[in-house]
Amino acid sequence: MRCPGQDSRNWQPGAIFEARCPNCGADVEFFKDESARRCRKCGHKCVNPKMDFGCAAYCKYAPQCLGDLPPELLAQRESLLKDRVALEMKKYFQKDFKRIGHAVRVAQIAEKIVVQEQGDPAVVLMAAYLHHLGTPEGEGTPMARDILSRLGAREDLVDEVCDIIGHHHPPRREERINFKCLHDAKLLANLEEEEKERPLAKEKLQLIISKDFLTESGRKLATELLLG
Repeated sequence: MRCPGQDSRNWQPGAIFEARCPNCGADVEFFKDESARRCRKCGHKCVNPKMDFGCAAYCKYAPQCLGDLPPELLAQRESLLKDRVALEMKKYFQKDFKRIGHAVRVAQIAEKIVVQEQGDPAVVLMAAYLHHLGTPEGEGTPMARDILSRLGAREDLVDEVCDIIGHHHPPRREERINFKCLHDAKLLANLEEEEKERPLAKEKLQLIISKDFLTESGRKLATELLLG
């Protein structure tokens, strides 16, 4: 059965349109289901400016349906997948707003750190949203794997996210940058929460920041937010 969204029998006016090539300005004709097309004038590979992933944002069969996705659209697909992971986390915790707020705050901090450290935002942010699943029962890793697999995440992404949340403390001797980004985001979020309840002495905070954070970006952000 053909996906209804890609079946041309269901198309409306405007399903075939023209867009300007960003390289030479020539008109490039697109069908709405094309992720990209070569400009006939200069040969530049133009991304479909009206591409709407819809279910392809999480469907594991999207590559077969849409063909080889250009990097710009792969990034968009993983960004949308990240949002669906956040929704799954909120559905899991339901009215436990404290844990939902904690996961969201960890993700906010992690996003700032991973950009500076040039890690993989998709891996780090999904791990941030899912790292508290199953606690304190210790079932977080299989639950995270089930969620990510159901949403059609890449197998290598699923494996790394589950590896990170399966041993997020303490760090091993050698860790990837994605692990370090999440570690520092969690540590900073925990310190922020602790400061609201039982503020630490400035000297104690300085010692934690200098010794316990694993990335330079994490240390800088912690200094700014906790000591600034």
